[in-house]
Amino acid sequence: MPKHRKIRYAISRRSRTAFVFLSLLLGAALIWLDHTHTERRRQYRPNAKQQLSVGDFEKYHKKTFTVVNVVDGDTLDIGIHDGNDNHTRIRLWGIDTPETKNPKLGVMYFGPQASEFTRELTLGKSVTVYLDEADTRDKYNRLLAYIQLPDGKYLNELLLTEGFAYADLRFRHSFYHSYQQLEAAARSQKKGLWEKVTRQQLPEWLKKKKPNLLLDK
Repeated sequence: MPKHRKIRYAISRRSRTAFVFLSLLLGAALIWLDHTHTERRRQYRPNAKQQLSVGDFEKYHKKTFTVVNVVDGDTLDIGIHDGNDNHTRIRLWGIDTPETKNPKLGVMYFGPQASEFTRELTLGKSVTVYLDEADTRDKYNRLLAYIQLPDGKYLNELLLTEGFAYADLRFRHSFYHSYQQLEAAARSQKKGLWEKVTRQQLPEWLKKKKPNLLLDK
């Protein structure tokens, strides 16, 4: 074979090898980019809980509704549908009032008074709902909210300052520390339930969270 043909043949083989190598490299790069894009989409795709939270903010936050039912001191219904229900059940953020409807606990000390307090302030009235970025729903799918009354005051805070509720220490929220201070003030002034409540009458979660809580008589 002539020498110049051998040279062209060698160059041709090197060209094909280089072309194959570049093609493989380009293919690998495209696969990597595709996987990276997919992972980014997975990373930033909101899950069902995040989507629900966004939807709740759009539907309820800073909006005004009529209270159509009061379940107990810390739970009420507003007149707007929620899924298959024709109303939305709200659990007040950051507080816990003594039970009145719990089949296991029965009617707890000062529960009826707390329920009546909430009923007088809200039933049939227009209230404004405020949500918290910490969460919008509890495990029972109730909307977690701060409720502003027509006079501008907040029901959550009033229940604490007047001694109808405990600051709930089980779940973090935006007013976690200030709510504890409101409860402490009501306790020191012996307002509401704090005047006569005994340790046995406290909710179980509070006994565990504050085993050394002193109830001065």
